[in-house]
Amino acid sequence: MRIGELARRTGCRPDTVRYYEKEGLLADPARSDGNYRLYDASHLSRLTFIRNCRALEMNLDEIRALLSLKDGSAGDCAGVNLLLDSHIDQITERIARLQALREQLAALRECCTGTTPVEECGIMRELEERGVGGGGD
Repeated sequence: MRIGELARRTGCRPDTVRYYEKEGLLADPARSDGNYRLYDASHLSRLTFIRNCRALEMNLDEIRALLSLKDGSAGDCAGVNLLLDSHIDQITERIARLQALREQLAALRECCTGTTPVEECGIMRELEERGVGGGGD
């Protein structure tokens, strides 16, 4: 199959397929006489695996590690479990940061009734006067 078909069947764009090839996550395909990329079932399976990992918000290094375990001759899935446990810990930390952000925003929202002119808005005043976050610039 050509790149467009592979992309369509995995729900991504052709440039995403080329990106994963460039990153070494997807093996280079064979080429046709006209120099078109030709993909087979192994590419489809691997790209589906990668896309499922991305849907779980795994980064490329995590995916690379899983693919290495998948391609290697590891006796059991202890490495897979360690990687997933680490990813779960990262997600847990992100949830905690998001909950703290929600609390900051809710407290900020309490500073305004919505009936005052903007120049007297409590939210705008708070954003000008106090440090409200961790400097996400």
